[in-house]
Amino acid sequence: MPPSTPQRLRGVLAPVLTPFDAALKPDAARFLRLCRWLVAQDCGLAMFGTNSEGNSLSVDERIELLRQAVAAGVPAARMLPGTGSCSLADAVRLTRCAVDHGCAGVLALPPFYYKSVTDDGLFAFFSEVIERVGDRGLRLYLYHIPPVAQVGFSHALVERLLKRYPGTVAGMKDTGGDWDYTARTIAQFGPAGFDVFAGTETLLLDTLRHGGAGCISATANVNPRAIVRLFETWQDADADARQAALNAVRAKFAAHPLIPAMKSAIAMATGDAQWARVRPPLEALDAQRQEALRQALRDQSFDLAALDVDAGDRH
Repeated sequence: MPPSTPQRLRGVLAPVLTPFDAALKPDAARFLRLCRWLVAQDCGLAMFGTNSEGNSLSVDERIELLRQAVAAGVPAARMLPGTGSCSLADAVRLTRCAVDHGCAGVLALPPFYYKSVTDDGLFAFFSEVIERVGDRGLRLYLYHIPPVAQVGFSHALVERLLKRYPGTVAGMKDTGGDWDYTARTIAQFGPAGFDVFAGTETLLLDTLRHGGAGCISATANVNPRAIVRLFETWQDADADARQAALNAVRAKFAAHPLIPAMKSAIAMATGDAQWARVRPPLEALDAQRQEALRQALRDQSFDLAALDVDAGDRH
């Protein structure tokens, strides 16, 4: 039976990249290898997030990947699967599945299709999700990403949800790009046990210094150990230098479409060209951009060999 009160998440989590086969179906074998490799780097698993191409996956595909990961022994206590949906029924089904498998929590986008929804409407949506799942073990983390979703979480809404569902509404991934909002969220709700994760490692040090819980960042897929190291040593004298080094690596990836760039880097590191595949409407990097990425990473002294996610399975 899954634990009734999962341990609170802290540290660094990756929105785990989703590999696809030639038929554009999720490739479970490669997915599991990446999950195991990330856990070995002491990185948590925010699978089915933005950089997982989560909104390009069906509900059944997400459930099957989660089921296979747990069955393969990937620790559910390190998992924070994305379960947000514009469909209330789908959000409930995905969230209940995560709870039933003992996941540490779920990361929930707001229903984002309708752009003019009110706080009352969003409160009603999340109330329905929580009430219909009906499990004290649920830990729900709000996914605040208004630059993409164009629907976010006001502080008044967060306060209302926390008051109604203390302990269940557990925290937030903040990818809003507004540091004042982030700092205020930590200051206002952190003392009540609401854990705020930066949406990028470029803000990890500032987040930790203000009392945040860590980061959930795309490039944790490709640079996990260095990001985790900053989390572990953020109070050391060289923390600012470590943060600057992380920012420099992030910039090399961000100079390209981020998801295809990360997948290309894994393809280069493993020698497995299948890793470069993305699901439409995204497009893989062409050969010229792949080579530009390779050279940029080399100029940054980034060790592609350390990104060989298949190494453990070959030994």
